[in-house]
This record gives sequence, C-alpha cells and structure tokens, in this order.
Amino acid sequence: MNFDYKTRYDVVVSGAGVAGVAAALAAARRGHKTALIEKQTLIGGLATSGLIFIYLPLCDGCGKQVTFGISEELLWRSIDFSPFDPPEQWGGAKGGKSYNWTRFETFFSPAGFTLSMDEMLKEAGVDLWLDTMVCAVQKASDGKVTAVEVENCSGRGLVSASSFVDATGDATVIRRAGGAFEHGENFQSLWVMEHTPETVAYPFAESIRVVSSGDKWCPENRLPDATNSKNATAFTRKNWEYLRNKYRAAYASGKTDRYQTFPVHLPAMPQFRKIARIKGIETLGDGDEWTHFDNSIGLYADWLNHDIVYETPFGVLIPEDVRGVFAAGRCISTTGSAWETYRVIPSAAMTGEAAGVGAALSVEQNCDGSELKVDDVRNALRKNGFKFHFEELGLIPPAQRK
Repeated sequence: MNFDYKTRYDVVVSGAGVAGVAAALAAARRGHKTALIEKQTLIGGLATSGLIFIYLPLCDGCGKQVTFGISEELLWRSIDFSPFDPPEQWGGAKGGKSYNWTRFETFFSPAGFTLSMDEMLKEAGVDLWLDTMVCAVQKASDGKVTAVEVENCSGRGLVSASSFVDATGDATVIRRAGGAFEHGENFQSLWVMEHTPETVAYPFAESIRVVSSGDKWCPENRLPDATNSKNATAFTRKNWEYLRNKYRAAYASGKTDRYQTFPVHLPAMPQFRKIARIKGIETLGDGDEWTHFDNSIGLYADWLNHDIVYETPFGVLIPEDVRGVFAAGRCISTTGSAWETYRVIPSAAMTGEAAGVGAALSVEQNCDGSELKVDDVRNALRKNGFKFHFEELGLIPPAQRK
C-alpha cells in the first residue's frame, strides 16, 4: 500500500505506559534513536489515564528493597508534583503524607506523574508519537518484525526499526505479527476521582479523593476477553452505569447531594488489569516464587503479600514465535499468581528497562533477542543498580531457612 509518510529508528517502543516509558528511556540513554508510540494523548497508561495512582512496593515487605533502576527512579519522579511521600524509613519526607505505610511505596498524582515522565523522555531524546495507533506489522521472510504501520491525523505511516518493544499491555505488536498469546480474565472495576466531603479512601486534598469499586458499589462481573473491542465498550459503559447508580443512591439517602459529592474525572481507558500476555520462550507461573533462574534479569516482590520474591528469567520477555520484538509490562510471559504479581507499575518499569536494554543491544550486535547473551543484558542493568539473584541481597528462600 501507499503510505503518507515513512520514518526509521533504531528502536521503536509501542505503548507509553510505565513499561514503555522505561523501555524507551533505557534504549535512548544508550544513544539509540528511539520512538515511543502511544494511541492516547497521555503517557503513563493505567497509572495516569487509568487513575491507578498507587506506586506499589519495591521491597519484600520485610525491610529489603529488591527492585532498582528506572523503576526506583520513576517512583521518586512520580511525586515531583504530588502531595504524597514514601515512608520516612525509605527516604520520604519527615512527617510526609505516607499513611503509615511501612513498605517502599507511594501514592502519586496521575497528572503530576505524566508531567515528570514527559520531562524524562524529553531529556533522554525520545521521539514521542501521541495520538498514534499501531494498526499492522510488517515482517521479513525470516519472521522478524521490520516495521509497524500506524494511523494518526497525518494519515497512514510506516515506522521501521532494527528492534521493537511491545509494551502495549495487550501484546498488540506481537499479536499483529501472528505471535501466540493468551487472554486474561478481568473483573468489573472502576476508580474515579470525585469531590466529596468524606475523608476516607485515597484522599488527594480536603475535598478530592479517588474512590474505587472496592467500596462494593460495583459488582465483580467477570470479563473473559478484553481484546474484543465490544467487550471493552460494554465494560466501560457498565462502569458508568454503576457509577450513576452510586451517586443517585447517595443523593436519595439524604446524606449528601450533588453540590457536595460529584465526579471530577473518569479514567480515559478501560481499567483492565490483564488483557493478553505473550507465550514466551520461558513462562513464569504458579510456584515460581523463590525459584532461582540462571538467566534472571531482575527481582520483584509480591505487592500484596510479604516475603514472596521472584527472580525474572530473561525468556519471559521474548516471544516464542516472533523475532525482533521484546515484550514488557503486563504482556510478558507470566501466568497464574505470577501474572497477578507482575501486572503492576514497578514490575512493569523493571521489565520495561530490561526490554529496552535488550532492544538496544540487539541493534548494537545485529541479532535477535533470543540470540543475546543474558550476561550482556545484566552487565548493562547492573550499572543501574539491578540485582538478579536472592543471594545478592542476602535473601534466603523459605525452604532453606532453619
């Protein structure tokens, strides 16, 4: 077909959520011409346009930080324009707004985090493409992805590169390239920013808070296939219906009225947690916590439970049947409890940085991700503070404790 424009980069990252931002930063900081393509006009994904404004822990819940690098850098930058702080014992401001947490985590302002990430991308020289949808993928005869076809107000374009990162959250690039994937199940959920005289639940200021469907006003309907656009529409409209019902019930009760309690901002994207994940050359799943992997490229701890830590095998970033692309964030090759653990902000940033480094090294060495030596990836990540194995931090798996 004829394209309205064509352009070329060393590395192209699709999806400007936290994983994509980390990947683009990692590749650009190695001196590569890097593009970051995003279908919305906001960056940050669920963390910002999805109003999921909790930067979950970088520690194991037992006082030991396990995740480092850009993931930690982003945590601190997330509060540049926010009224929150991590706990004082993790370096937060004395007397700061940390809600008596003990883990290395923080709330943040979604709008403020957007501003900080954009500044980081600009400083790194990343070419940001907003309001641009990845529509199709071009491959060479050997199956390697060579370009993505995009659509925006300038028309249909072709963006080619030597290496790609799929950080879309739903494996758009890898699925469009014919790669194997699996759906994730979601439940009906909605976080919304509202004005209210109440002070409970995620307060931003005296009268502004984020209220979530965890407050039991939204039934937990199950959605088996979030890659279906009609399902996504139905999911979103059902959330709006439940929200209308919540406010009308509150007004009818006489406890509040529309002058005191009203929505301020709705999420700009469906708040799906698990959409689709790739089938990688390795998969992290149930029972893999506290498992040693020789090729680990980073550590991450369960954000919900204490004293559960994972090593992350490099192969979860590499699709089994598509060349030239790394996965990052929610669409890496995890399943079961590992998918639940790795679908959040800090692990997305950690896998994003690893994928961005892998993509950059693939350009430098003119090879596919599956051909890279994991030690080359780790040497680059180690310079940014990464740890890869439990023993590096003095962590002892429960089975080895006396």
